[in-house]
Amino acid sequence: MFRKKDIPEEPEEERFNVEPVKKDQTVLCYIITDKETGVQYLYAWGGSGSGLTPLLDEDGRVSIKK
Repeated sequence: MFRKKDIPEEPEEERFNVEPVKKDQTVLCYIITDKETGVQYLYAWGGSGSGLTPLLDEDGRVSIKK
């Protein structure tokens, strides 16, 4: 189905940087940073649910990492 020339030699650079901020038996939390825009997100997973939301600064604007 796939020929060797169809598969790239080197993987493309990841667009997102993922850093863990909390990990215990019930909850996992990560800060995800979009390397292209600098926008940061909080991802939380716990048991049967998860959520993703942009981080906001003190003025309610989207947090952008410079």
